[in-house]
Amino acid sequence: MVSRRAALPTETRPEFDPEAYLQAGLGLLDLTIEPNWAPAIVANLKVLQAAAALVGGFALPDEAEAAPVYEA
Repeated sequence: MVSRRAALPTETRPEFDPEAYLQAGLGLLDLTIEPNWAPAIVANLKVLQAAAALVGGFALPDEAEAAPVYEA
C-alpha cells in the first residue's frame, strides 16, 4: 500500500491571489514586464488555477497505479 500525503483542508489553504503570485514570480526571477501584459498574465494564472483545482480535486483510490512509461 502506497502512502499518499493528504491535501490540506480547504479552509486552511490561503486564497490564490494571481496578482500577488505574478509579482512574487517576477521578483524571484528578477524579471520585468510591460505593465500592459499584467492583466493577460493574471487571466492566464486564473485559468491555470482552475485547471489545477480540477486535477487536485479528483480523488484517486489507494489501489490506483501509475500509468506505464513509454519510450520510443
